[in-house]
Amino acid sequence: MEENYHIILDSIEEGVFTVDLDWCITSFNRAAEKITGVSREEAIGRPCSEVFSTDACNKKNCILRKVLKNDIPIMNMPVCMNRSDGKRIPINVNATILRDRKGRVVGGVETFRDLTVLNQLRKSLRRDLFFENMMSKNKKMLQIFSTLPQIAESNCTVLIEGETGTGKELLAKAIHYNSLKKHGPFVPVNCGALPDTLIESELFGYKAGAFTDAKKDKPGRFARAHNGTIFLDEIGDISQALQIRLLRVLEEKAYEPLGSVKPTKTNARVVVATHQKLNKMVKENKFREDLYFRINVIKLTLPTLTDRKEDIPLLVNHFIERFSCEKDKKILGLTDDAMAAVMLYDWPGNIRELENAIEHAFIMCKEELIRLQDLPDQFSKEISPTLTAVAVTLKEIEKIAILQALQRNNWKKMLTAKELGINKNTLRRKLLRYGIEKKQAGMKI
Repeated sequence: MEENYHIILDSIEEGVFTVDLDWCITSFNRAAEKITGVSREEAIGRPCSEVFSTDACNKKNCILRKVLKNDIPIMNMPVCMNRSDGKRIPINVNATILRDRKGRVVGGVETFRDLTVLNQLRKSLRRDLFFENMMSKNKKMLQIFSTLPQIAESNCTVLIEGETGTGKELLAKAIHYNSLKKHGPFVPVNCGALPDTLIESELFGYKAGAFTDAKKDKPGRFARAHNGTIFLDEIGDISQALQIRLLRVLEEKAYEPLGSVKPTKTNARVVVATHQKLNKMVKENKFREDLYFRINVIKLTLPTLTDRKEDIPLLVNHFIERFSCEKDKKILGLTDDAMAAVMLYDWPGNIRELENAIEHAFIMCKEELIRLQDLPDQFSKEISPTLTAVAVTLKEIEKIAILQALQRNNWKKMLTAKELGINKNTLRRKLLRYGIEKKQAGMKI
């Protein structure tokens, strides 16, 4: 019986392990070995938290402890696991009590499935909506995605413009990790967060004796970015003096650390970003024209979240999946009124504000669906009266999204269907269902 028991467990694709009442592993099947990277011999007899390392492996959140305490099985709990090789993977967990033939509790049993392939398959099926860790259905964003491979492969300087929270650093990382320098370091610098007295030494470093407290050489960010990419965020905030130095670095591919008498070569690729309009700053003599033309080889402008509202459900789903994994909490989605509020909100903080709002809701939510009251206060104060007044439903939101997409694409149904991620026949049925006609093209949304 024992031999048959092990043969059966080793034949299934899900990882399975059992523990006794002291939380020590008593059995460990072949799939568990493969998923965790830990052999059966290493696992048997060890505390499960040492072998099965997930975000839920602590006394407060331990899934098996909850099962044994409440005598209620846990099903399909998404968590993230740290493999023995340090790789972090998403898994789905089930847990229940283990009893002997007399019904006495002797421990717990946990089964788990690696979701990595499933997530990759899901992404590959909609690969046209993804680039690295960025996702979008928006026409402008998809245009950026289509040009990124060529931009990344070149070694040119890239200027990224966009409001705070639109994902400028994420775009810079996407460029780096698809470039010829992807094996080198990615070094970000927030120029707006550093005072003028420090930013020069931070960028270029200094030599021992350059000033009173300079006891030894310190390499700057350009030195750390050698063979990689340096990302200069909020470049519009740097002083005129530093603009001159940066221009020389870009032109000569060399810089002088403070206190040095000879230049140091750099091959770091430069990607810069700003939330300001640099061409306007040039006209106002707040930014050097020669530096502007030097960094404006390729310019990418990220739209605000308000201009890409069709992406909100996609982003909400992404953040829900991520926080479900990180916080060991099963949330299925948003209620209709919560989603309507999220769609109607103006999002001045863009994607970063959306991410924070979903994280806030995760903390406050006590059920499987995020409700309007679980969202930050501004939604209840600003959006709730609007929802009551106009009786907005998900169908109304879908109608608005379709109408806006039609207007953006000059009522070309094939392009509109592609942007919305649906086929032309589905779009035609929705137009009939919602009574959308071309005469509505001029209406205000």
